Amino acid sequence: MSKKERIILGIDPGTTIMGFGLIKCVGPKMELIQLDELILKKYTDHYLKLQKIFEHTIGIIEAHHPDEIAIEAPFFGKNVQSMLKLGRAQGVAMAAGLSRQIAITEYSPKKIKMAITGSGNASKEQVAKMLQSLLNLKTLPKNLDATDGLAAAVCHFYNSGKVTSTKSYSGWDAFVKQNEARIKK
Repeated sequence: MSKKERIILGIDPGTTIMGFGLIKCVGPKMELIQLDELILKKYTDHYLKLQKIFEHTIGIIEAHHPDEIAIEAPFFGKNVQSMLKLGRAQGVAMAAGLSRQIAITEYSPKKIKMAITGSGNASKEQVAKMLQSLLNLKTLPKNLDATDGLAAAVCHFYNSGKVTSTKSYSGWDAFVKQNEARIKK
C-alpha cells in the first residue's frame, strides 16, 4: 500500500441500526469499499446489543484494516435514556477501534451534513443522494444508516489535514506567552 493510500471507516452509531461505510482514499480521490449496517432491533438486551456492536466493528476492522475511524457524535436529545444508550453504542464502537490502535475522530451530525451537502440541516435522503453522486453508487440501501456511516468517512476525508484548533503556536516561547496563567512559578 502506498503512503498516500488510506482506508477510512465511518460509523453512524445506533442501538436499532448501526451504519458503517468504508472508503479507500488515494491522494485526492476516494472510492467506496463497502456499505454495511448492523440490525439490532431483534435484540432486547442492551448489553447483548453492545456486544454485537463490538464484535461487528472488530470484524470490519479485521477484514479491511482501516487506517482511521470517523464516527458521528451523538446529538443532544431530550430523552436522557436514549442518549445514554446511544453514547454507549458509540463508546463500544470506539473501544473496538482503540483496541486495534486506530485513530478516531468524532464529527457532529451538522458538520457531517455540511461537508457532504453544504447544508448542516440536510435530510438523510439529501446526504444519501449526494453520496450516491460523489461515489457513483448504483443503488442506495433501504436503511440510510449505512450512508450516514459513509458520510462520516467522507466528511473525515474532506477534513483531513485541516487544523481544527483555533490556537496555533510558533514555538515554546509563544506558547508560554499565551498561557502565562498556566505556568507554576
